[in-house]
Amino acid sequence: MPLALTRRHLLEGAARITGYAALATLGTTIGRGVGMLAPMEAVAAGKTKGTADREVTVAMGPAQPFSFEILKTEARKLAGKAYVPGRSPHSEILDKIDYDAYQQIRYKSAATLPIGGTPVQLFHLGRYFQDPVRMHVVSGGTAREVLYDTSLFDMPEEHPARAITGNAGFSGFRIMSPSLVNDWYAALGASYFRTSGPYNQYGLSARGLAIDTGLPTPEEFPRFASYWLEAADDGSQALTIFGLLDSPSVTGAYRIATKRMADERDVYRITQDVALELYARKDIERLGIAPFSSMFWYGEGSRKQAADWRPEVHDSDGLAIHTGTGERLWRPLNNPPRVITNSFVDKDIKGFGLQQRDRDFVSYLDDGVFYERRASVWVEPGEGWGEGAVQLLEIPTDDEIHDNIAVYWNPARSLKAGESGAWSYRLTWLDDVPLENGLGRATASFSGMGGRPGIKRPEGVRKFVVDFQGEAFKGLGREDGVKLIVTASRGEVSNAYTHPVVDQRERWRALFDIAASGTEPVDIRAYLSHGGKALSETWLGQYFP
Repeated sequence: MPLALTRRHLLEGAARITGYAALATLGTTIGRGVGMLAPMEAVAAGKTKGTADREVTVAMGPAQPFSFEILKTEARKLAGKAYVPGRSPHSEILDKIDYDAYQQIRYKSAATLPIGGTPVQLFHLGRYFQDPVRMHVVSGGTAREVLYDTSLFDMPEEHPARAITGNAGFSGFRIMSPSLVNDWYAALGASYFRTSGPYNQYGLSARGLAIDTGLPTPEEFPRFASYWLEAADDGSQALTIFGLLDSPSVTGAYRIATKRMADERDVYRITQDVALELYARKDIERLGIAPFSSMFWYGEGSRKQAADWRPEVHDSDGLAIHTGTGERLWRPLNNPPRVITNSFVDKDIKGFGLQQRDRDFVSYLDDGVFYERRASVWVEPGEGWGEGAVQLLEIPTDDEIHDNIAVYWNPARSLKAGESGAWSYRLTWLDDVPLENGLGRATASFSGMGGRPGIKRPEGVRKFVVDFQGEAFKGLGREDGVKLIVTASRGEVSNAYTHPVVDQRERWRALFDIAASGTEPVDIRAYLSHGGKALSETWLGQYFP
């Protein structure tokens, strides 16, 4: 059974991520020649007040030819060799860099890497991040490795990290805003990366690859052993990220073209065009392409599970799918009584992603972590995805510190030892995905006692209430023939009806009861129609009697 991932302090390097102990690192040979990289000009020519901002010179390794094709060749050759774990030789020192000690380490502003118009800073190794990542800067078809030195970091004089010698590597990197006040992208731990999304607030994480997620056997966590960063040609907030993936089962070459843009409302849209090739060392039972990890503790539809004072606590509240046939699906997330994996089988899927639809502060009342600002993310597959399934893994949790949600595309045909496979897709970190033709979207889901108020409630009956909103309802009233279509995988559906919500513009409510016994989940489909056409996306519920 997979374990929930501890994640609240992931980007601060504070929490260990379960299952990372055996992750690999690819050692990179360092030549004798050393170059220098000028610090960011924006930091007062590298000279400001304070220890952290004194002039710093970043040492670079010798120039080596680099391209995506060269990276693919390297990954292919690596797959033909035995897997070698790459834990740092400085483990005795790194074990001393616990949560508190890690927070004392700061990458110096004057050492910020000026990669075109995109400033980049690096993460230090620590107790919870002991697999070194080799960082490189690409320019003009050549790459140079950024060489580790304690002088790149500000830390107390007696800090244990000062005992590290040689080119120890880093644990990841982050992309800074031009002011260097905050970051908007971070890659840290295994193949995890995430952005601050449209409202500058980190939430769910993307991953390079998932292997054997949700199986009875231990999940494997591939990691990016090396990164290469290349500037955009136009000087914008854009960066092409190349990554070499390594794990006991597979190697991979990744190209992730990342760009951040703001609209007239200062709402950001971050896109990442991902191309990857995988090379299998051994048979892979369950392959997860374009995976995500998120957290769902409870929402408006699971109030009985709430142990905290806040009305809702989650980074994402639902899974959205645009099927190959054009149907729009919305599956609210659950905190289930046991580990559950749901498969949404499809062919030539058009898109899927985890969404945070509820943007109302009052729904969360948390002015510390701002759940209403968490990013949504959407996957648009490239060509050749064919048959497979979106798989949703939900793990029981009793706190918000665990990533208990995983989503990914599982191809119908996995990889066998010696085989390779290529995929491409676009990731968009955004507010919400627009629906065609103004289809109503499910904006709230509730459940409670079945039956009717004022009459003795029947045993074993649960009422569900789903609110839909959208332009499709404009001008429609109670007598205009809007129908609720609802079905259940088992049990009996009753008291099903729909009506516009009083004094709420273009908002309709669907209500129905489900009578079911036993412990197996009940899968529910519901949508609104008019004149034989769908007015809303299809709401998918899962009920545990």
